[in-house]
Amino acid sequence: MTRSRLIGFVVAALLAAGCAAVPPEDRVAHDPWEGLNRKMYGFNDAVDRAVMKPIARGYKKVVPQPARTGVTNFSRNLMRPGSSLNNFLQGKPRRGLSELARFVINSTVGIAGLIDMATRAGIEEYDETFGQTAAVWGVPAGPYVVLPFLGPNTLRGSVTRPLDGLADPSYHYDDSSVRDKLYVLRLINLRANLLSYETLLEDSADPYVTMRETFLQNLRFRIHDGDPPVEEDDDEFYDEFLEDEEY
Repeated sequence: MTRSRLIGFVVAALLAAGCAAVPPEDRVAHDPWEGLNRKMYGFNDAVDRAVMKPIARGYKKVVPQPARTGVTNFSRNLMRPGSSLNNFLQGKPRRGLSELARFVINSTVGIAGLIDMATRAGIEEYDETFGQTAAVWGVPAGPYVVLPFLGPNTLRGSVTRPLDGLADPSYHYDDSSVRDKLYVLRLINLRANLLSYETLLEDSADPYVTMRETFLQNLRFRIHDGDPPVEEDDDEFYDEFLEDEEY
């Protein structure tokens, strides 16, 4: 699954979620904790507006694009060992080997992952998490939940999230001072990368619903390796979307 396909699906999901202020009842059964989730969403949004967004804007203004791309590549490279393991756990050995090859190539020839040499060599990336592995193994998603500071997730993803952290090589780096600075840099860089997508949420009638539906649709997309089974509602939406595109 390529990054461009994933981004394209996320944008389409945002558009779909933003079409209605109040979703049908059968689409909110996965959010029984909506009241608490909305409060947590509001808290996260307030913290983001007061702290993270100003820092991210300053970072984007001061740090040149090539350096930001290097940080993004470095961060994504650290995901490869865990992703490789999860591909193997899901019975996808070829993809697991591809992820392992990406990590080795980018960590060496790519100078600690700052340069994405694996993509230049035509090696595909196949992002997988422990939450996705649990889904493939048949573990139910559970309710939708908004975590403090961490944002949207499912109960399944929240429980497995620490395993993703343990699979990050930087977690096992002995020098906590350097490790913590890297965590902060990666977080700021990630937030800066998301600045360009904010208008989609801001233009939504209900940003909470838009965020929720986007996350859940994106998660479904990733679990099914970019080819989720088409539901009737999805089919109708994309038919209308394609008809509009013709004009």
